[in-house]
This record gives sequence, C-alpha cells and structure tokens, in this order.
Amino acid sequence: MISTVLTWAVQRRLAQVEHIRQYPHEVQQQVLQELLHTARATEWGRRYGFGEGLTAREFAQRVPISSYEELYPEIERVLRGEANVLWPGVVQWFAKSSGTTNARSKYIPVTRESLQEGHYRAGRDMTALATLYYPEVNILGGKTLSLGGTHGLNPFRSSEAGSRVGDVSAVIMQNLPAWAEFVRTPPLELALLDEWEEKIERIARHILHADVRVLAGVPTWMIVLLRRVTEMAGASSILEVWPKLGLFLHGAVAFGPYRELFRQLIPSPQMHYLEIYNASEGYLALQDEPNSEDLLLLLNHGIYYEFLPPDQWEAEKPQAIGLDAVELGKTYALIISTNAGLWRYKIGDTVRFTSLAPYRIRISGRTKHFLNAFGEEVVVENADAAIAAACQATGTTVRDYTAAPIYFSSQDGASRGSHQWLVEFTQPPADAAQFAQVLDHTLRQLNSDYDAKRHRNLALTPPELTVAPAGTFERWLAGRGKLGGQHKVPRLSNSRELLDEILDQLKK
Repeated sequence: MISTVLTWAVQRRLAQVEHIRQYPHEVQQQVLQELLHTARATEWGRRYGFGEGLTAREFAQRVPISSYEELYPEIERVLRGEANVLWPGVVQWFAKSSGTTNARSKYIPVTRESLQEGHYRAGRDMTALATLYYPEVNILGGKTLSLGGTHGLNPFRSSEAGSRVGDVSAVIMQNLPAWAEFVRTPPLELALLDEWEEKIERIARHILHADVRVLAGVPTWMIVLLRRVTEMAGASSILEVWPKLGLFLHGAVAFGPYRELFRQLIPSPQMHYLEIYNASEGYLALQDEPNSEDLLLLLNHGIYYEFLPPDQWEAEKPQAIGLDAVELGKTYALIISTNAGLWRYKIGDTVRFTSLAPYRIRISGRTKHFLNAFGEEVVVENADAAIAAACQATGTTVRDYTAAPIYFSSQDGASRGSHQWLVEFTQPPADAAQFAQVLDHTLRQLNSDYDAKRHRNLALTPPELTVAPAGTFERWLAGRGKLGGQHKVPRLSNSRELLDEILDQLKK
C-alpha cells in the first residue's frame, strides 16, 4: 500500500515538472494572476491596483522594481507585525540572509504559501526526479542528512514568541511536513544548534550508525561533517560508515571547485550529485537532468519572473523583460514577485539561459559580485570554472577563496592593475605558480574582456596568488557571527575592503 502511494506521488510530481517544461508561459501567467488576486486587498495591492485584472505589461508599468533597501520600509512594518502590508495576514517567519551584497542582514518574509507552494513543492519535485533517475539509492528507504542553520526570536517583536527569524534552512526544517521530517536526520534539537563546533561534533556522534542515503546542504559544511564522521568511525572512507550513501543534493555555492574533493571523500562511481537553487526568497530552480549542470526554472511554485539585461542593472528606471523575451546565452539579473510579498524584487543573483525549450539556467553570479575594476567583467561563474581547472591541473582542491583588485601604476605612469586571489586549499599545490598560471589562462579562455585587458600586460598583469592558512575563512566568518548555515564567503569584489580585512586578521 505504501509503495503504491509513493509511486502515485512520484508520478504526479513528474507530471507537474513536465507541465512546466511544456507550457512555461501559460504557467507563469497563471502564477501572476494568482499573486495579484491574492494580494489585491493588501496595502501594496491597493496602491498599484491589483484588483483591476492587470496584464503582465500593466503590472510592469505600474509597479516599480525594488532592491531590498527600497522595499525595506514595508518589510520593516511586516517585521513589526503589521498585517496586510505586502501579503495578506501577519507574517510570523523571516529568513535572515547574510546579505552578501550588503554588510547588514536582510530579513526576507516567509509565508505559509511560500513554504507549501514553493520550498516543499519543489522538494517533492526533486524527490520524484531523484527517485526516477536513481532508483537503486531508494532515498525514502533510509535517512537524508540535512545541515541547516538556526533561528531565534524576531528582534522586532522580541516579546512575541511566535515570530522567528533565522537561516532559510532552519525555517524550512522547523516547519517541515511530517513525511519529510520522518526521513530526515539529525533531530531538530541538533540540526538547529547555533554553536557550529558543538553542532558538528554532536551531529557526527548521532548519525554515526544511521542509514544515511542522501546528503543535503552546503558543500563547505558537508565536507567538515563527513571528515569528522569518518574520523570518529576510524574508517578510511565515509562509505564504510554509510555503504548505501548514493546522492548529494547541494546548493548555495557553485559545486565545481568542490567536485574533486567529494570524489575523494566519497570514492564511488555510484555516488550521484544534483544541484538545487533554493534561496531565502524561494526555491527557484533544480537540476532536472542527471547528466547536465543546467537548472530547470521552476515556474509554478509561487514566483513570477522577470529579467534585467546588464545595461539596466544600474539604470534609474530599469526596464525588465519577460520570460518570452530572454535570449540564449545572455546573462540577466533576476526580478521576482512572490507569494511572500516581494514585488518586482531584485534578488541580486544573475543567471544565464542555457535552454529556452524548456527554460534552463545556470547561476552566473551576483549583480554586485564581480571583478570589473579595469573593464575585465569577471563574474563568479568564470572564477569558479578557473579555480576548478587550476585544481585539476595541479592535483589539489580548494576549501574557499576570494579575489579583489590590486591597483598600481607603472614607472611610465600608465595605469595597470592586477587581481589578488586569496585561496585556502585543503591540500596546497606543489607548484603554486602553476596554479596561478592555469587560473589566469582559463580566465582568458572564458572571458574575452579579461583576455583583452591581459594582452601584453597592457591593463592587467598576471594574478597574484596568496595561499591562506587552514581555517582562515572559517575564522573570518566566526568573527562576523556568520559561521555555518547559509553564510558564505563573497567570491569577488571590486573593493579591497573584504580581502584586506581577512589579510589583517592573518597578521594578528
């Protein structure tokens, strides 16, 4: 009976995924109308006339595109408990983002609808796809090891215990439906601990003898846990501890720089990897084909999408385009309207379309996370690929990295510059100079603007590699109170502020 129900559920979700592929525009228009109808009586809905049956064009003409800072006055009111501001009712849960393009934390509303119709629906989609592609893993027959952050009282309503803020992973875990909680490990009292050193240790002890079949989380912290479990078990490989381990659902950071390291940690050709794009603002995409790194854009999960071309990123009145106007291979900033009350919101991520039938993307970076101090336009996607190539060429793996510009002038007064890469290796390369050369060569191959600036060292000289001692980035995150969870090191910056802060930490 149970197997029959599971088979029916998997087939139902697979049919919904196929519906997204076949009817993307119809699905998106329905999502937009549902959002507008639901929010018509809110303050935002009345302000912009949501009750008038707006078309997509009218919606774009009436409602401004907003950054977090621009939408924050309304978000703060929602945080303080006001009802019917951006979305019907009082919002109780908020995802606290580290704000990778902004030093202060962001508080993203998480509604019941965004959990049920977004995160959990997409979770069922991924479960169905994984069951289809990897039936031998039998993912529902064992445990899914999921690492998350923590949550606490809403500081804007500290006297109200019902309102909480935290990492989106913690918000999702705390509100999981019963079926998902049944297959997940460790228990919430361990999964939501806020002291990460203690958390890793206690979780490792708890899961040592569990039947773990699936890993889910951020690669950086999963590495730490896998190593500790292997060490605690006195094993040579994690597969000696969990022989049925067969799938890793990963997200938050690009997996390329970590791929070889996971192959070493989990030395099995039967180990599979699928990527998800699950942000504080919603579950946006997932890898729907096992042999492709492209992500299917999820179009019926409570999010309406628009896209901002690069020449509009800093425009005073930016003009976005709809899904029907995007072009293959071009990079766009994401604009989303959601069932959590984010309206034409600049999420800060950029994506590149790899397929238009169906609509598949790759995450290319952040609108403010790129190196363009000298017109080189290096995005995170370029950087991750170059790091991965350098690792492969030198037989090493990278734990974390960040890069920033170096400004200087030559003796004849011509302005030139370079990039400084601060890289923490799990095992430093025997030849650091070769690593830097492959990094540079790969960037030149991937990015014509970078290559042009590097030509004969006219504008850019070769990159400078600085090897960071083990634990450098972990200590930096801990010092900022951002250790663990969804927090991650910004990869690229046009300012040296972050890089110099970490370098100064190393001198102490």
